[in-house]
Amino acid sequence: MADDMPSPPLVYEGLDPSPESKSTIEEVSDAVRGAASRVGDAIEKGKKPGMPLSILSNIAREAPLGSLLVAFLLGVAVARRR
Repeated sequence: MADDMPSPPLVYEGLDPSPESKSTIEEVSDAVRGAASRVGDAIEKGKKPGMPLSILSNIAREAPLGSLLVAFLLGVAVARRR
């Protein structure tokens, strides 16, 4: 009976294939693509009529110098806080 050694369990690699590891560059590029897509979607939603970006673009179209003055003053106010 000493000659009856138990055989090792069969290993089938198809049951749980290990996921292919992505390089760091691929992971970063996927993250950047996802973020750009989400930002683009948010901008498109904001451009719909009645939304803030639509209102701002209408104001800037009607009074470009006034809008520039307000943007400048806001920039100065934010810069002074720091």
